[in-house]
Amino acid sequence: MTTTPMDDKASALRQAMTGALVKAGTINSKAVETAFATVARDRFAPEATMEKAYDPDDVVRTKTNEHGITISSVSAPRIQAMMLEQAGLQKGQKAGEVGSGGYNAALMAELVGPDGTVTTIDIDADVTDRARKLLDENGYGRVKVLTVDGEGGIPDAGLLDRLIVTVGAWDIPPAWTDQLNDGGRIVVPLRMRGLTRSVAFDRDGDRLVSRSAEMCGFVTMQGAGEHQERLLLLRGKEIALRFDEGWPEDPDALNGVFDTERAEVWSGVTVGLREPFTGLQMWLATALDGFSLMSVDEDLDTGLVTPQNKSACMSLLDGASLAHMTLRRDGDRAEFGAHGYGPAAEAVAQALAEEIRVWDRDHRSSEPVIYAYPASTPEAELPAGRVITKRHRRIVISWPHEDQASQSTTDREK
Repeated sequence: MTTTPMDDKASALRQAMTGALVKAGTINSKAVETAFATVARDRFAPEATMEKAYDPDDVVRTKTNEHGITISSVSAPRIQAMMLEQAGLQKGQKAGEVGSGGYNAALMAELVGPDGTVTTIDIDADVTDRARKLLDENGYGRVKVLTVDGEGGIPDAGLLDRLIVTVGAWDIPPAWTDQLNDGGRIVVPLRMRGLTRSVAFDRDGDRLVSRSAEMCGFVTMQGAGEHQERLLLLRGKEIALRFDEGWPEDPDALNGVFDTERAEVWSGVTVGLREPFTGLQMWLATALDGFSLMSVDEDLDTGLVTPQNKSACMSLLDGASLAHMTLRRDGDRAEFGAHGYGPAAEAVAQALAEEIRVWDRDHRSSEPVIYAYPASTPEAELPAGRVITKRHRRIVISWPHEDQASQSTTDREK
């Protein structure tokens, strides 16, 4: 079979992308490396230029809603490689995918081989029609494609060894775990108190136990499993507090909170400018009862607040007062601090800064274990940690040395 200059270009870009993911440590197994070097991603992303298709960090958007919001995409190669490594697919396994696109299913098919099976599903017929067409055109006709609501699991697939969810999920419906072999694994971008982590869970009887959790972002799930966060808008629409679980008892108490004098508290904890601190984010979400995420509208930003991250800043709400995390730079490092507002501005800023110190002292080099139990599980049967009660599951975020950290607390969905 002869190759064209475009084929040669695609091959070179594919090898470069794969090499970059290996060098970064995102790909760390030969099996995943071979799959990425084999599947022609550009053929599964005809909406993009070849260079964009093979950019390790680029998402290819394939469908938007009437508001221009992306509702289907081909995820960035870095995220797909990360999740496939988390899944640990083996030859001959039965695998399923919730959230279709075509490319990821082709990678999964390479990993399970001709003796394994892959079924990919999506709620949107436009998405599954596209996936079916591209899979057939590129030699992956053995992948089964179904148009169903993912909340109900994968029809006629039997028990699965691996299930990969490629849409942002707020909960883990029973159908997903019921369909796993005992000891089987699900990799799911799970939203917990507003933070999304790709969690690799192994099934252990009726509970799930995490093996790893990695930062990620995905379009949100549609259908029966859809769950929208709630926004509390302040200063018109300039500032929003985002709540995934819970809601302030008296949201009106925060009216005018940013008109009060600001308190500044610095933690003494520093981080390199390129050093990730995703563990700190998860620790604050675990430790703080009044945790929320603050965002600032770029078009309305007056510069009144200086959050560490204007799209999703760790914040603490306490009645009529709140504090948010901030940073101040010193050379190639930055110090974490807190800005407080309201009648208890100093106290709430001190509380946020103290939890930053606790993370630095007790948890900076550790990661939590995340459990998912049936929602009916009594409190007494749960491990120590932050408990987030959802419709189907009680998620427990449990850190090492929990006895040295903040007292275990429970969120209940309102």
